[in-house]
Amino acid sequence: MKIVVLDGFTLNPGDLSWDGLRALGDVTVHDRSAPDQVAPRAKGAEIVLTNKTQLGRDCIARLPDLRYIGVLATGYDVVDAAAARERGIPVTNVPTYGTRSVAQMVFAHLLNLTQHVAYHAQTVCEGRWAASQDWTYWDYPLIELEGLTMGVVGFGRIGQATARLAQAFGMEVMAYDVSLDESPVPGVDLVDLETLLRQSDVVSLHVPLTPETEGLMNAERLALMKRTAFLINTSRGAVIVADDLADALHSGRLGGAGLDVLPEEPALPDSPLVCAPNTYVTPHISWATRAARSRLLDTAVDNVRAFLEGRPKNVVNG
Repeated sequence: MKIVVLDGFTLNPGDLSWDGLRALGDVTVHDRSAPDQVAPRAKGAEIVLTNKTQLGRDCIARLPDLRYIGVLATGYDVVDAAAARERGIPVTNVPTYGTRSVAQMVFAHLLNLTQHVAYHAQTVCEGRWAASQDWTYWDYPLIELEGLTMGVVGFGRIGQATARLAQAFGMEVMAYDVSLDESPVPGVDLVDLETLLRQSDVVSLHVPLTPETEGLMNAERLALMKRTAFLINTSRGAVIVADDLADALHSGRLGGAGLDVLPEEPALPDSPLVCAPNTYVTPHISWATRAARSRLLDTAVDNVRAFLEGRPKNVVNG
C-alpha cells in the first residue's frame, strides 16, 4: 500500500513520529509540495494525505490509482470533495483534535487586546519601567472581561468551548448558528446575526469556509458592531473581507482585531490587515500546540486504518 504525505512538516516538524502511519504501508513524507509537484509525487499512491496542499479536480483525475484522501486538518476545502466522490474516493478529515487549543488562542488574542501584555513587557525590557517616575504606567486602556458580552458566530465544538471559557471569565455569551434551534450550552442565548453583532463587545468567528460564509464579515456587517468592539478570527481568513475590516480599523469604527488566519496564507507583503491599528496577526498557529498535533496525527492514522479495514470514518464527502 503506497501512502504519500504531501506536506507533513507543519504537522510534524520532528517532535512527533510517523511510525503509526508507516505500520500501515509504504510511506513517503514530503515536508511540502509545490502545485506542480503534487501529481508526480502522488503518482501510483493509493492513499494521499494533505494538510494545505490543494488537490483539485484536474489533479485527482491524473491519479488513477488513488483510493483515499485524508486531510490533516478539520477544514477540507483544499480538496475537491465532489470530484473525489464521483470517483468513489472517500475524503476524511480530523474533526475534533484542536478544540481546546483553538479556544485557548481566542483568549490569547482577547487578553492581548484588553491588557497588551506583550507590548508592556517589551517596554520594561527596553528600560522604560526602570526610568519611570511612577511605580506603574500603561499606554492603552486596560479592560476587564467580566460583564462584557461575547458573541460567538458558529456554535460547533470550538464555538461552544470558547463560550464556556468566556463564561469562566464572567462574560455574558450569545451565539449565532444557522443549524441550531436551541443552545447546547446553558446560559448561552441563540440570537440572529444582526443582534449578535450590535450587542457584543467581542465577536469570535468559528464558521467553516463555505460559499455562504465567504465574505460573511463585510463592510455592512462590520458597521453593525460597536466602535469599541473586538473581532477575533480563528476559523478561516476568507470569512472576513480584508479590505473592509482594514478600513473599519483605520477609521476607528472598530476597537481592534485578533486574527490567526488571513485570506492569503502566508500573509502577502501588502496585506491590509498585517499592520492595521490595534490589530494582531498570528501565523495560523491556534491548531499547533503539540498536544493538538499529536491528537491530529493519531486520528489521521486511525482514519487510514479504518479505511483499510473497510469501515471508513470521518468521511466528509459520503
